[in-house]
Amino acid sequence: MSETSFKSGYVSIIGEPNVGKSTLLNVILGEKLAIVTPKPQTTRNQIRGILSGKNYQIVFLDTPGILAPKYELHDWMVKTAYAAIQDADLVLYLADVTKPLPKSETRIFDRIHQANQQTILVLNKIDRIDKPHLLPIIEDYNQRFEFVDVIPISALKEDGIDRLKKSVLSLISEGPEYFPADQISDLPQRFFISETIREKVFLQTKQEIPYSTSVVVEEFIERNKKKWYIRSIIYVERESQRRVLIGKGGQMVRKIGQLARVEIEHFLDQSIFLELHVLVKSDWRRDPRKMRDLGYA
Repeated sequence: MSETSFKSGYVSIIGEPNVGKSTLLNVILGEKLAIVTPKPQTTRNQIRGILSGKNYQIVFLDTPGILAPKYELHDWMVKTAYAAIQDADLVLYLADVTKPLPKSETRIFDRIHQANQQTILVLNKIDRIDKPHLLPIIEDYNQRFEFVDVIPISALKEDGIDRLKKSVLSLISEGPEYFPADQISDLPQRFFISETIREKVFLQTKQEIPYSTSVVVEEFIERNKKKWYIRSIIYVERESQRRVLIGKGGQMVRKIGQLARVEIEHFLDQSIFLELHVLVKSDWRRDPRKMRDLGYA
């Protein structure tokens, strides 16, 4: 690449749930953009992160994990992930080397092949296996799909990330600067606020409650020059879930609010007053109309 040329492109991160896609996006950007929890199916939307350098700009798309749908929400998440394949200039297929090769990968590879997308195989969590075990895994994947590159990494340990960036940069074409160089995402602040609250729900609650939860920011206004007022509603599907999420004497929802407030203030670089309410929207994950009301459109 000459000094005067500029490269740009969209790169989609695709894979099964809980393989480390959001962690990888955050590490690449050097910023926490996507929420991360130990639970699968945390990511529900495309999260677009912008990496800018002197002669390049790469827009990375973090996507929901591809799974067998059980609800309308799952179906929407899978469609969102597959749409990211079509929208990309390059695909990163992220796999967890500590898990057996899943059967669903054949279906995913078929979709990538149909889109005629060049794809890098990114093997994550290599810090958790012995190095001699890595070569057979690579050989097995290469028999399944024709990758343009194979890069082992540990997103958590930030191992192999520079090599991955160089590979991506070598494969994207010359193009325009899509966004200002200091911008790290094109998503609104309300989105990141609601996602931060939802992350704390995932981390603080168990069983079905995190998956039955959706967060909507109803108000986001500057009351004075020193503090923003944010009013958010946490929706659940049943009254029993609402009681658990509120907790005895409101302890659970207060804890979620306290944890979210600290992170939101850091994100906004501004003091906030965060007001949380918990309401029931029965079986919203199965109802397309209710999903649209909650922003899944």
